[in-house]
Amino acid sequence: MNEDELHSAASRGSHADGLLRDELLNESFSKLEEAYIATWRSTNIEDVAAREKLFLAINVIGKVKEHLGQVAAHGELAKAEVDELVRAAERKKRFGVF
Repeated sequence: MNEDELHSAASRGSHADGLLRDELLNESFSKLEEAYIATWRSTNIEDVAAREKLFLAINVIGKVKEHLGQVAAHGELAKAEVDELVRAAERKKRFGVF
């Protein structure tokens, strides 16, 4: 990755981390999941299609959280690479190596 891509990944990661920590977003995920589970539990025994849709909806919430976690982790790695590039540039500058 070039430096611009690293900065972009670090920024996205920071944003994703902020979303994962956001109280309102987490509340929304929890409320949706609770509502889906409650609806799923109250379905009629013959309504297989509805239960399958609700099962998928519950799993999508987890997939969204998982994706945000992956973006956040990737951003942390990118930030570490950017920090290392900065340290390397500072060392070169300090010792007169260009």
